[in-house]
Amino acid sequence: MLDLTDLKIVEELRKNARISMKELGEKVHLTGQATTNRVLKLEENKVIKGYTVLLDQAKIGYPVHSIITVLMKDYNHKPYLLFTETEQQYIVHNFKISGEGCYLLECRFPSNEMLDTFLNKLNLIANYRVSIVINDLTLSEQI
Repeated sequence: MLDLTDLKIVEELRKNARISMKELGEKVHLTGQATTNRVLKLEENKVIKGYTVLLDQAKIGYPVHSIITVLMKDYNHKPYLLFTETEQQYIVHNFKISGEGCYLLECRFPSNEMLDTFLNKLNLIANYRVSIVINDLTLSEQI
């Protein structure tokens, strides 16, 4: 179980994973060394699974952002799982869900034409509903 200091550390790292241990320590009222030890413990316990880079997907050639609810046509999901392996260059997240639909895909495409091609292939094995993301409001404050 995480204590309040660990929760503060995780929150600060979520905001800025490149923060120095000294600066992080100042924010959570610990020394740099004590903060480093806590972060190492969080990493060892797999609370912190890794660090990543936030990219502007449009600037690297993937401006079309879509959310696709996948509704399987039958109980055999193997064709869908094979499809996602072959199309993984476009898939950001692939969630198995309960409720409406079987899977929820978050995808990025270089064009609407590539999205259409993807959906035509997907429709051979499953039905779907697609939504196009207009603006990601969760990231606009961080950038």
